[in-house]
Amino acid sequence: MLPPRETLTICFAHVAYRFGDRFALRNTGMKFIEARDRAALDAAVGQADVLVCSGMWRNDLPQIAPKLRFVQSASAGTDQYDREVLKKAGIRLASGQGINANAVSEHAIALMLALLRRIPEARDNQARHIWRGMMGDFSKREDEAGGKTAVVVGLGRIGGRIARLCKALGMKVVGVRRDVAGGAEGADEVHSFRDLKGLLPRADFLILACPLTDETRGLIDAEAIGLLKPTAQIINVARGRVVDEPALVAALAAQKIKGAALDVTAEEPLPGDSPLWDMPHVLITPHTGGETHMYEDNVLDFMLENIARLQRGETALVNQIV
Repeated sequence: MLPPRETLTICFAHVAYRFGDRFALRNTGMKFIEARDRAALDAAVGQADVLVCSGMWRNDLPQIAPKLRFVQSASAGTDQYDREVLKKAGIRLASGQGINANAVSEHAIALMLALLRRIPEARDNQARHIWRGMMGDFSKREDEAGGKTAVVVGLGRIGGRIARLCKALGMKVVGVRRDVAGGAEGADEVHSFRDLKGLLPRADFLILACPLTDETRGLIDAEAIGLLKPTAQIINVARGRVVDEPALVAALAAQKIKGAALDVTAEEPLPGDSPLWDMPHVLITPHTGGETHMYEDNVLDFMLENIARLQRGETALVNQIV
């Protein structure tokens, strides 16, 4: 049970997002504090009944947060939270799954279209004041999505919408998900993870939208990449460690695949000495797939619903993890 709203304290912990500004506009009467760095979080979390965070979470925080009873993750991924630590401390956890489904799915499609239409090259040419003429070389010419095959790994809210957007572009969509009974989500076919390697040779685009789990960590390894055709391209809006990054770099360097667009990398920020920075057939965005004007409000909607449930003594949460 959480205390009533007049005595409840919420701590918003994020380096950039403006949860406090957006929450204040709702006039809920609930007290809140904000932490922009880990030192501020350490100083504030002891007052909190509810914590909203993502990357600033540490599994030793329950030791200094005796009042804490609920954590609303501000992200869909929750692999940073130790479930046993939370259970032992009596702290509930809910994910932000679905909060940025529209933004991430649209970002994946934007990355794919950018590769097809050679938008990064056009931007580079603009910076150099180069007007490229018509191209006779097929390998250097722009392409189109219609008729191509996308293998979408992960058919949750994000992957399902990616599948539907790909279909709208006239693509063949092959979906891969843990539980095939969960449905095709608009894909032409749906398969389990154990079928993935047999599907990879069909992919023009391998689009990764799955969570990071023990099953998906390193899923796209050297063997998997080797099964892709030389014209295939990889789009990753999942988690960096779903891909064996050294194997990806090696395949790109050897031109065993055509290219990749990565919103996530194994280490973030991407180290300055990573070869990925300077590969002309690689497009990198800095884990901004989920960025949207609506992000804070979407998180707050989930948080307030879960607070209301806990205050009523209900056990089931929206996107319950613990």
